[in-house]
This record gives sequence, C-alpha cells and structure tokens, in this order.
Amino acid sequence: MLSLAEFTGRWSLSREIADRLGGSGRFDGAAVFSPSPDGLLYEEEGSLTLARGGAFAAQRSYDWRDEGGTVAVHFADGAFFHRFALSERPEAAHFCAPDQYDVAYDFSAWPDWTSRWTVRGPRKDYEMTSRYRRAD
Repeated sequence: MLSLAEFTGRWSLSREIADRLGGSGRFDGAAVFSPSPDGLLYEEEGSLTLARGGAFAAQRSYDWRDEGGTVAVHFADGAFFHRFALSERPEAAHFCAPDQYDVAYDFSAWPDWTSRWTVRGPRKDYEMTSRYRRAD
C-alpha cells in the first residue's frame, strides 16, 4: 500500500475537462507535493486552454493530511474537502450545495496515477481527468 510520503516531489500534470454543457478544456502544467506539518502541501500551476478559445494561467493548492492510511484533503483556507484511503479503490465525494463532486483515484500504474472527478449540479455536468507522471 502507498504511503503519503511517496507523493513527495514534482509531477507533470495534464488534465482534460469534458463538459457536457460546452465548456471543455485542457490544463497542462506541474504539481509539487512538499512536506508540511500535517502531511504534504499540494501546489499546481500551468495553463488552462478552453475549447472555445483562450488560454489562462491557473493555479491551486491543497493540504494533503496523513490520517494513518487515509488522506484528508483540505482547501488552502483549511476547510475540509474530502477523504480517501490509499487502497485498491480510493474514492470520495464532496457535496457543495447544490453540486455533487465525486472522485476516483487510480494508483494501479504507480508512479503514474490519475484522478477522475465527476461533477453534477443544476449548472454543472462535467468529467475532469488528471494524469500525473513523476517529473523528478
């Protein structure tokens, strides 16, 4: 089983956003996991290109906290986001009224791995697949 420490380092990151409502796009950049007091700080930055045209600089960060076999992911402001186990079927859900966010992580090709988010709500209907590959 993976441990949180194994994510430490730099990763190349590509993300496809398939929006059934027409806002598809692609993100290309890098993600870095660095040690923090509670686990790892996740920071990504790159370029988001929308299918309708236009490219934008994009960045985000999260805290990945080690909870003894599970990972608790928190937003940069400290608010809880979701929790998943570093196991065979790591999945999680997050409800942010009125939208539902469901994620499935896949570590079966480690050190390459993916996360696939399915997001549904009154004005949202998309899948976002992120592919990570060790860069260092």
